[in-house]
Amino acid sequence: MAEELVIEKYVIRLLVRGVMYLVLLVIAAYPVDWVVWRARVAAGDGMGQVQVSEMTAAEMKGGKETYYFNGTSMVDCSESLYPQAGAGACWWVKRHPIVTTKY
Repeated sequence: MAEELVIEKYVIRLLVRGVMYLVLLVIAAYPVDWVVWRARVAAGDGMGQVQVSEMTAAEMKGGKETYYFNGTSMVDCSESLYPQAGAGACWWVKRHPIVTTKY
């Protein structure tokens, strides 16, 4: 019985450490990503554009929604891991090419 508690504490300690290191890695990755992105911007390759489809969703009676297609447009995006300069990361925008605005 006591041996099981020791193993449980050890496993919990390992899990907490693993989560802590993962959070620290994600936090430390942002400044590195920003420096790399700024270097790419200085070289002229830090920003890109992706074509997205824009739609408007209007709520109707009875909980139904109607979708209106607004066309396509080019959206600025940053060639980085995290969003930079107020633009989404290109890898994210490319995987989510439909932008829906709900009213």
